[in-house]
Amino acid sequence: MKKRIIAVLMTVAMTASLVACGSVAKEAAPAAEAATEEAAPAEEAAPAEEAAPAAASNVKMGFIFLHDENSTYDLNFINGAKEACEAAGVEYVLKTNIPEGQECYDAACELADAGCNIVFADSFGHEDYMIEAAKEFPEVQFCHATGTKAHTEGLSNFHNAFASIYEGRYLAGVVAGMKLNEMIDKGDITADQAKIGYVGAFTYAEVISGYSSFFLGARSICPSATMEVTFTGSWYDETAEKEGANKLIEDGCVLISQHADSMGAPTACETAGVPDVSYNGSTASACPNTFLVSSRINWAPYFSHIIDCVSNGQAIETDYTGTIATGSVELTDLGTAVAEGTQEALDKAKAGIEDGSIKVFDTKTFTVEGAELTTYMADVDTDPEYAGDHEAIVDGAFNESGEGFRSAPYFNVSIDGITLLDQAY
Repeated sequence: MKKRIIAVLMTVAMTASLVACGSVAKEAAPAAEAATEEAAPAEEAAPAEEAAPAAASNVKMGFIFLHDENSTYDLNFINGAKEACEAAGVEYVLKTNIPEGQECYDAACELADAGCNIVFADSFGHEDYMIEAAKEFPEVQFCHATGTKAHTEGLSNFHNAFASIYEGRYLAGVVAGMKLNEMIDKGDITADQAKIGYVGAFTYAEVISGYSSFFLGARSICPSATMEVTFTGSWYDETAEKEGANKLIEDGCVLISQHADSMGAPTACETAGVPDVSYNGSTASACPNTFLVSSRINWAPYFSHIIDCVSNGQAIETDYTGTIATGSVELTDLGTAVAEGTQEALDKAKAGIEDGSIKVFDTKTFTVEGAELTTYMADVDTDPEYAGDHEAIVDGAFNESGEGFRSAPYFNVSIDGITLLDQAY
């Protein structure tokens, strides 16, 4: 507690030195098992004076993860954390299996007391506890993935971060559309049988944004494509995800994708011989006959960015949205099951996104109840009533994770062509 009192007295001096640092969300998951802590050994994080510019020697990072390496979601963060910290030569501490409860606050305080001047948490349900810790340690920078409250809390040391992963999912959808067209051309299915199945965790904006962008990418190549979505009610439940994929396959879905964290859906697809688009990393080694591609957020650029900000006494953005251009949105190498010509189609679509000629949520590419969407008040500020507060249709497209809004997704539009088999909140 003595450290916390001293920390408060230091606040004014430290915050006065901050200036802007350039411009550039995962939702609730079930509580995990007992927390573990991993401090970076010398061979993993070399001393700053040997491995990085001297400016980075004043940074120590602490990380809070909902699960551990067994979760593809958390593993993606863990890999990014190690990559960025080791490249900068900064000391870091990893805390895994931290539930979305008081345990997160305790872990954040422990990291701050241990000398971490940046503390990062990776799951939506961690946010309120990170905010509580940020108020207790105003001299420490608290950063949080997928959260929604930084822009309304008004704390100079609490920040949200996400990426335009909807663009990556759109590109993965292009790969899926090419595969559907190949199946149609070969006579394996008819055009009206081009039905995609999607295993989602929860009926949240992040998931809705993801499966909608994936669907629009697929339909840009295969116009007859439709989609069915089932939800598991958990971010990580291998049995439920496998059962969900099997249910979709039995219902006539000829290609499966997912927004959930286990190998349940990919292994179900490999067993059934159904093409699969995974998430957060390649499943080619486990599913060599069915894997097409995977999109993911690369968190290393963000971690490097906030290390630079703190090293140089600059402020971290309230909301940071990584993009393809920043290296934050990536696709894996294509699997051997992709259709001929897929790489060319993918390169063309990516170039269109980068030069602005393709907008993922272009309102002319989808309808809602048979009509073009010309106006939509999105719930960006997330008040208790979940009321719309920002006009999201800007220049003929839904302005997802747009500048001046927030980084975490807020697209929750029910577009035509997608059928929800169930819901989970």
